[in-house]
Amino acid sequence: MTNWRPDPSQLRRPAYLSLAEQIANAITDGKLSDGMQLPPHRKLADDLHLSVQTVSRAYDELSRRGLISGEIGRGSFVQTRPREPEPPYLPERLGEVIDLSILKPVCEQIHLERLRQAFGWLSENLPSSSALSFRPNMVFPRHRVVATEWLARCGLDVSPLNISLTNGATSGMTVALMSVAPPGSTIATEAISHHTLVPLSTYLGLHLEGLAIDEEGMIPEALDEACRTGPIRAIFLQPSVINPMAALMSAERRQALAAVAAKHDIAIIENDILGPMVEDRAPPMAAFAPERTLYVTSFTKITVPGLRIGYLAAPDRYVAAVANRHLVSSWMATPAIAEIATRWVSDGTAMELVNWQRRALVGRHAIAAEMLAGLSYRTHPQSLHVWLPLFGSHTEDGFVSQARLRGVAIAPGKSFRTADHGWTPAVRISLGSTTEGELRTGLGIVASLAQGNPEELLLAI
Repeated sequence: MTNWRPDPSQLRRPAYLSLAEQIANAITDGKLSDGMQLPPHRKLADDLHLSVQTVSRAYDELSRRGLISGEIGRGSFVQTRPREPEPPYLPERLGEVIDLSILKPVCEQIHLERLRQAFGWLSENLPSSSALSFRPNMVFPRHRVVATEWLARCGLDVSPLNISLTNGATSGMTVALMSVAPPGSTIATEAISHHTLVPLSTYLGLHLEGLAIDEEGMIPEALDEACRTGPIRAIFLQPSVINPMAALMSAERRQALAAVAAKHDIAIIENDILGPMVEDRAPPMAAFAPERTLYVTSFTKITVPGLRIGYLAAPDRYVAAVANRHLVSSWMATPAIAEIATRWVSDGTAMELVNWQRRALVGRHAIAAEMLAGLSYRTHPQSLHVWLPLFGSHTEDGFVSQARLRGVAIAPGKSFRTADHGWTPAVRISLGSTTEGELRTGLGIVASLAQGNPEELLLAI
């Protein structure tokens, strides 16, 4: 048991958050070290003249941040060693929370109807190969042909032989990383990148190096310097709006990055899951560097979340590796879902839903512009989210906690951070994950917090 105790004179409202901040600072400053036991809830409550509930909430907040762990029958202990990262979104939606933490497309009755109709059609038209075959080459040849039509809409001219169907973008990312980078390799990415990339790289035994970015994304000079000073094996990019800052990379920037990649002979993994939904965008990185780019796209964010299927287009040099890594990690994409995707691409339903989504986002962005007026944030007309930097004395954990206390869930920016340099605390706010009414209310709460003092929220002790 440590001799350090929180200072009751420094407690501010809300008391649970102020107490949590004192303990967090003590851990950061080394006054509380890994493994130290914290006082029991009731004893600390008595010492500080707080309620047991307030202390419990403070400990819960510290546990959420990964700073302490509780063991039934033993107590609460400081935990400073790395643990499994938490997702930026709520694992499940609880109570009356307005969930703006998870990135989803706008969904209404039309999406459920289209998917129900598709399953009805599938019940009458499922090919025997999709139901009975274990061999990908028996199931997917015609799907790959139709996939070329969709990839053409994305700006790519690719052979069916270079396409793999995956169970969504995460599967495609995993296979792409395994195909270009053996364990121990270094992958370069933007300083603010995909939230699953950090843990995924860890699981695959890869080192991740976050590089400097500007308003368009990765800076070519930063990539060139990293390649000259270290063994970079590949770069992971999200150049078209889906990145956390909703940046759209220009053709000139894409061409410059492709030139650096060619100079150092490194692979490019491009995550482009919004595909044709983004208007007036430059061609994909894969169009500038087709010989080295593994291109990932999917349907979940632009049609309906239940259509968990995607395409991974790879150059000839990686086709065999992709096939092998996909086989051992997933065997193959789910054939029944592939049937629906192929039908939707062929009969126009996929583009119908993409165009519907684009129109729906107009209204969502109008609400964001109204409710966040006066705040500096980043977004794009076809973005599913906004990126809100935090200024003044706001901290990410404190801001997310206060928003949660007021019934709004948002994603902390640290979930997307791959480097510490040039970092500004921020939060990501989804625009499509709930109704327009809840979005308006949630953004209003976020705006009031951002414009106010982080300690203004009153809570009875």
